[in-house]
Amino acid sequence: MESKLKIGKIQVYTGDGKGKSTAALGLALRAVGRDFKVFICQFMKGRNTGEYFAIRKFLSDNIYIHLCGSEKFILDRENPPEEEKHRAREGLEISKQAMLSGKYDIVILDEVNVAIYYNLIDEKEVLEFLKEKPENVELILTGRKAPSSIIELADLVTEMREIKHYYKNGLLAREGIEY
Repeated sequence: MESKLKIGKIQVYTGDGKGKSTAALGLALRAVGRDFKVFICQFMKGRNTGEYFAIRKFLSDNIYIHLCGSEKFILDRENPPEEEKHRAREGLEISKQAMLSGKYDIVILDEVNVAIYYNLIDEKEVLEFLKEKPENVELILTGRKAPSSIIELADLVTEMREIKHYYKNGLLAREGIEY
């Protein structure tokens, strides 16, 4: 397959505001509309999210999504569970294979910055991944707390800033809205 892109860039969506994954998924939807092939790896997301169900239901020919987390929340940065580290490393390896396969125009590493922050995968491994990017593949990385090394390497960085959020008033994540 010949890529639809001549020049692929590295994009980062980070910050404490809502909308990072949503922005990446919106880009994926736009790309599929133009017959691009998209690979998405969702780090730290093990439950089947709304986007997972939508992609499986409507967009399976041009888009593939891989979940590489469990339903557990990672709360300990110093001693993350080994099984979660294994899932994250496996997700990065599967994403690398997808990126280098020539099959996908766009590769999205959803919540990869958070996986780095929680020490599930090493920042250096992700930097090596980025340096192996073929010229005609677009990479999108999402998640809070993007490391400065990744921001520096990226071609486009957008920071979502929280101004106000109902979560602070006790409203938890809602099915179909946040997941």
